[in-house]
Amino acid sequence: MELKFEIKRFNELSTQELYVLLQLRSEVFVVEQNCVYQDIDGKDAKAIHLLGTYNNELVAYVRIFKPGDYFEQASIGRVVVKQMYRDRKWGYDLMKEAIQATETVFNETKITISAQLYLKKFYESLGFNQTSEMYLEDDIPHIEMKRS
Repeated sequence: MELKFEIKRFNELSTQELYVLLQLRSEVFVVEQNCVYQDIDGKDAKAIHLLGTYNNELVAYVRIFKPGDYFEQASIGRVVVKQMYRDRKWGYDLMKEAIQATETVFNETKITISAQLYLKKFYESLGFNQTSEMYLEDDIPHIEMKRS
């Protein structure tokens, strides 16, 4: 059984969908990474949300922005796969779907991301190239990467 993907604008998310996507983001970015930061940053309303479900459970998620809403170019962020499913390599499926959604929804092929440094090779395998020096974001090493 594979992931089932769905794209939704903020106002199309049900209360339940919003709750579980925020729960997943918090589970990984706050608890698992032991990082106190403001995940609910006021930007979700501008994003489109890509939800990946398996057996009716949200297990993968990203949010996508059109150019100018986060970076100068279109961008993908909050890339997350539930920990117990990471051995299935669904991160690749999720990012390929997110890249396709950026092209389909926004007609954009140039994408900027703020990537955690340890995922550099993962993003390079998807066509992204490092475009900045390492910087700290919420005490986690990051790099800017672009895909054109």
